[in-house]
Amino acid sequence: MTAETLLQIAETYKSPVYVYDAHKIEAQYNRLTAAFKEISQLKIHYAAKALTNISILKFISKLGAALDTVSIQEVQLGLKAGFTAENIIYTPNGVSLRELESVAALGVQINIDNLELLEQFGHKQPNTPVCIRINPHIMAGGNSNISVGHIDSKFGISIHQMPLLLRIVENTQMTINGIHMHTGSDILDIDVFLQASEILFAAAKQFKKLEFIDFGSGFKVPYTPDDFETNIEELGKKLSQRFNLFCEDYGKPLTLAFEPGKFLVSQSGYFLTQVNGIKQTTSTVFAQVDSGFNHFIRPMLYGAQHHIENISNPNGKPRFYSVVGYVCETDTFASNRRINEINESDILAFHNAGAYCFVMASNYNSRYRPAEVLWYNKQNHLIRKRETLEDLLTNQLVLNF
Repeated sequence: MTAETLLQIAETYKSPVYVYDAHKIEAQYNRLTAAFKEISQLKIHYAAKALTNISILKFISKLGAALDTVSIQEVQLGLKAGFTAENIIYTPNGVSLRELESVAALGVQINIDNLELLEQFGHKQPNTPVCIRINPHIMAGGNSNISVGHIDSKFGISIHQMPLLLRIVENTQMTINGIHMHTGSDILDIDVFLQASEILFAAAKQFKKLEFIDFGSGFKVPYTPDDFETNIEELGKKLSQRFNLFCEDYGKPLTLAFEPGKFLVSQSGYFLTQVNGIKQTTSTVFAQVDSGFNHFIRPMLYGAQHHIENISNPNGKPRFYSVVGYVCETDTFASNRRINEINESDILAFHNAGAYCFVMASNYNSRYRPAEVLWYNKQNHLIRKRETLEDLLTNQLVLNF
């Protein structure tokens, strides 16, 4: 998307506002499927938790993707968006047996990562096929905050608990139709990912009725112009070859599944904010914007480095700024970042704002959550209205004193 288009959207819908480029989402989806063209049965489950706007879900369904969900609410949103139950996988963590059974009743594929829950569910519903989530204890991601393969992770069933897992399956006579792993986000080292895959293949041999193997996702996307990313083409070539050999050895073709979220939508997103003012202290120049971690928490929560561009002054002389928000907390988006000269009322564009950004927004300080806009076929489409005071009060019950 061009700076001119983004400025027009900011003018039309005001700031702050999230903007998503549908064409980038489609390009990423096509890139991933092309990388695994040697796989006869490929299934891409979009990780809904990255961005759950129903218009985005409908668009991704239109591309031919399936859906990965982590809550019954995401399942329900997926069904409303047009995904069929058989094209939804439910991979929760820490949920109750009651929620698990409610989702199973909808006909959705269940993925369980807890031995106790697996045993309870197997005794009650032995005829419902189940996928199991394995923790291979390999951290394929580079950021310890978002890698989930470590030994003390709350995610997955430890590969070292395989004997107990097999005993539960035998005792309950349940059917395991899938096996799954997810080692974390920001995967750069393909060899480490392939090493984890070998552990998953070894585990898969223990089950005779598999229909699919799900390798999770966590592919890294570039956050700055000179940043690195997962070489998805190299991964596709190497993993496809190994997967096809495994299927030959297993005795039947299986479906290879992935669950990309960030990979599909992150680079499609821009978060536009307006500069309220410039404040200079003894050592720092602050650019104060009309947002905060109530709208965009990743830099504060994960230390994420989002490229920030002054689209109002693309040819301005670069200076160093700390970009901060307007909530009454420490909400620094960037410290001493080199950005083209910033003036009051300029529009700043935060790149890579498509994944885990709006979905983590809140009403802290009683601020309204922003609007969302989808750029599709050279037109902007409002897909979420900006909140109002009435929205803040909708579910509150006012007592008369």
